[in-house]
Amino acid sequence: MSKNADEDQIKARLEQLRCHFTWKLLIKDTELPDLENRVFDEIEFLDTKFNVGIHNLLAYVKHLNGQNKEALESLKEAEDLIQTEHASQSDVSSLVIWGNYAWLYYHMGRLSDAQIYLDKVETTCKKFGSPSCYTVESPEMDSEEGWALLKCGGKNYERAKACFEKALEVDPENPEFNTGYAIVMYRLDGFTKAPQTDEAYCLQPLERAVRLNPEDAYIKALLALKLQDFRRDAEGEKYIEKALTNTSSQTYVFRYAAKFYRRKGSIDKALHLLKTALQATPSSSFLHHQIGLCYRAQVIQIKRAANWQPRGRDRENINKITGLAISHFEFALEQKPTFDIAYIHLADMYIEAGDYTKTDDIYQKMFRMTSLEDEKLQELYFHYGRYQEYQRKSEVTAMIYYLKAIKIEKPTFVRDKSITVLEKLVLKKLRRDAADIESLSILGFIYKLKGEMNEALECYEQALRLANE
Repeated sequence: MSKNADEDQIKARLEQLRCHFTWKLLIKDTELPDLENRVFDEIEFLDTKFNVGIHNLLAYVKHLNGQNKEALESLKEAEDLIQTEHASQSDVSSLVIWGNYAWLYYHMGRLSDAQIYLDKVETTCKKFGSPSCYTVESPEMDSEEGWALLKCGGKNYERAKACFEKALEVDPENPEFNTGYAIVMYRLDGFTKAPQTDEAYCLQPLERAVRLNPEDAYIKALLALKLQDFRRDAEGEKYIEKALTNTSSQTYVFRYAAKFYRRKGSIDKALHLLKTALQATPSSSFLHHQIGLCYRAQVIQIKRAANWQPRGRDRENINKITGLAISHFEFALEQKPTFDIAYIHLADMYIEAGDYTKTDDIYQKMFRMTSLEDEKLQELYFHYGRYQEYQRKSEVTAMIYYLKAIKIEKPTFVRDKSITVLEKLVLKKLRRDAADIESLSILGFIYKLKGEMNEALECYEQALRLANE
């Protein structure tokens, strides 16, 4: 058999495997440095029983970076972990590792080595009575795929959720599956920002995960933040305090405890926790973004205390703190160029610094980002509309972007806010000129969205009469 025919046969077998090379993980090239940093941080600082998968993911990331030799080393670490920590289920757990080995050797042109690992997979599949030579239907495999998808960013979250749901159908009390499901539900809830969210839908997976993993401080911190979302702050703070007394995953707990205290208004406490965590993970885009948010909150506190007219020392402090916020947001974006919300927060700080040229540059850069999800686009359009209305004093441009946010028919807080601010702006314009046809038409559209059909009809009729005069 020719080398090409042999290669084609091996490729056909490889495509039947379930592993990182076949899971269609959506990762942009610009996201790879930040993803690699996060994987390294997790290996070093996140105390978890479920860490075989993270070495598998690191191997895949190394391959994407063209470092196949280093990728093989990561797979060896994953193998060693299985032998020491997961010996009872080593065959099932090893299938993903062997699949990754086979793909790596294929990409390195070592076809005989690739075939060795394909044979290992085939032997194990036969042992489990699988109808497929190279695939086993297993909740552990579904969970492994779920963890990989979860680690690779928002575009993968829905598929991660489906993987954990499938695993839980087989083993509903499994601590690992419940932890993965709880984390993905937490992330999805924050990702979609729907205006009406079912409390039980969000909280129950986290509460269940805490019950099944009583020593996991990380999941307690996530539950605390979710309780805070539902204004159950006192209850949430108890979980934060419990998490902070546990030395497990402390660097990660500090991140989320800091977020809790920032949202509570305890900015100094939040900054102390974030700076402590930063000593362990100095390249974390998440930490730098959170520190920037703390400085932004300090700016707002000073302005509020000065009745929004800061002078003298207050103005000097604001200028200094604004500069600090800018430097941390910029560093976060250097580490993770696709960190969309950080661009908006950086633009806010350039507005505070009075640098509208840089503000314009940031927004134009965001408008060129082609892969923003609907929720992110809504947020971008809303914030750009506010900037145009209040800093650039362009009501017409502001109205255009509020409408763009509203026309993305995804129910979110930002869409509701866009409707509210657009209505206020249109009414203000109509007070200046009651015969403004465009404003009347937009007001009719707003009333229609709100279900106020009589008022909508009135506006449209008035606009038509004026157009025919």
